[in-house]
Amino acid sequence: MLHPRSTALVDPDRAACICPETGEMLSYGRLETLANQGAHLLRGLGLRRGDAIAVMFDNEFAAFTVGWAAERAGLYYTSVSTRLSVADALYIVGNCGAKVLVVSDRFAQLASEIAAALPGLRTFTASHPAAGLPAWPDCIADLPASPIADESAGADMLYSSGTTGRPKGVRPALPEEPLGADTALVAMGRALYGMGADMVYLSTSPLYHAAPLRWAMTVHRFGGTVILMRKFDAETALQLVDRYRVTHACWVPTHFVRLLRLPDTVRRAHDLSSMQAAIHAGAPCAVAVKQAMIEWWGPIIEEYYSGTEACGITALSSAEWLHRPGSVGKAVLGRIHIVGEDGVELDIGQTGQVYFSGGPAFEYHNDPGKTASAHNDRGWATLGDIGRLDEDGYLYLSDRKDFMIISGGVNIYPQEIESFFSMHPDIADIAAVGLPDDEMGEICVAVVQLRDGLVGDERVAEDLRLQARAGLGSVKAPKAFLFRSTLPREPTGKLLKRSIIDELITSSGLKKG
Repeated sequence: MLHPRSTALVDPDRAACICPETGEMLSYGRLETLANQGAHLLRGLGLRRGDAIAVMFDNEFAAFTVGWAAERAGLYYTSVSTRLSVADALYIVGNCGAKVLVVSDRFAQLASEIAAALPGLRTFTASHPAAGLPAWPDCIADLPASPIADESAGADMLYSSGTTGRPKGVRPALPEEPLGADTALVAMGRALYGMGADMVYLSTSPLYHAAPLRWAMTVHRFGGTVILMRKFDAETALQLVDRYRVTHACWVPTHFVRLLRLPDTVRRAHDLSSMQAAIHAGAPCAVAVKQAMIEWWGPIIEEYYSGTEACGITALSSAEWLHRPGSVGKAVLGRIHIVGEDGVELDIGQTGQVYFSGGPAFEYHNDPGKTASAHNDRGWATLGDIGRLDEDGYLYLSDRKDFMIISGGVNIYPQEIESFFSMHPDIADIAAVGLPDDEMGEICVAVVQLRDGLVGDERVAEDLRLQARAGLGSVKAPKAFLFRSTLPREPTGKLLKRSIIDELITSSGLKKG
């Protein structure tokens, strides 16, 4: 049985999670107690197998104590980004059908606003009462520490952005196996990365993202220890690897860039010899960046490619990558197919849309149209990426469909930004595009055509930036606003984004990604 309960029974004092900033430690015994009490509360609130809860947490222990409560109660567990606008957060909580919402204390007022818009939603804070909301710990304190009578395995239901920017809830089937059955990540971690009970895992990214949350909970299945960074800092990450003798960690390419930019004296000051696997995903990694990381850390850099949908996974080791720079690996879950615009499977070496067959089934919650568009007539599923296979089955990604922007591992869809400004009284036309950036991979830039008689300057740009941050959230807000007298469109009205991107790259001297 690979489940945190197994470790709680044989080694209850073992650290399940450590917060280095505060020195706090959550033991497996305490995690088991809190998760069981939380499951009792959820049952007492009327939630049954297949129901849903939502959470909005900073990187804190509650992500695990509430998460494992939901998992053993057979519930869907939706983690909402802490950087979303109120409108997006409200949409996700409502769309996932959550009957309970638990938030970090600093989001108590936001949670109250969401609850006011969603009658029947029961809302709690993670630590202390605030904004009239009860605290989860107070509500479970007197409940039994034993398991609920009708335990069953739940699943996460996380959200991925859609082509219009509207978040899509990825809803898998609930597991039919008992608690502790192997998962795809357990099998992958064991076979590829040597994960086991003695692992110490550095969690570098926000737990509201799919991969950080899933990997951290996979570590708990093995009985390892999660070192939980509240916010990523390159030098601090090296200090933590040294201090806690970290064996495994997940990164995104932006982390690598920031690590490589540290002074040599800082990079050499920390003992990183405990590291066994540095796993990266989330966005394409520049060849030069990955080469530099392998030269620094040795052949422990591991890469995989997947998505929130988890309909397929590819992976490759440093040794494989050194022979095939730029590849994202061979399939370890599902089978890869490259399909042309006509729906016909393409030959080796030809570029087309990447599909997976034989992977886990999924659907976009309450959106059969989007679910259908992610599958072809053979039932193969796609994440919307473009690529090719070589003769040995290694996948190379060559582009992103529909000009999606990936900034620091986060997906940003331009149409939502353009729609947000479509009725702005001062804007005649707008295009949101991604430009190459050494640190973030890409940054989002808005190119604006103002109405006749208006002049674009830094004051206008700053005003637009503030409006974007307030309405879209800091993640989706463009990092820069540029002004042009006109934007290129075809007679049909189609915006010629490629010409805009090429012009900006040429004028700025940037290299194409």
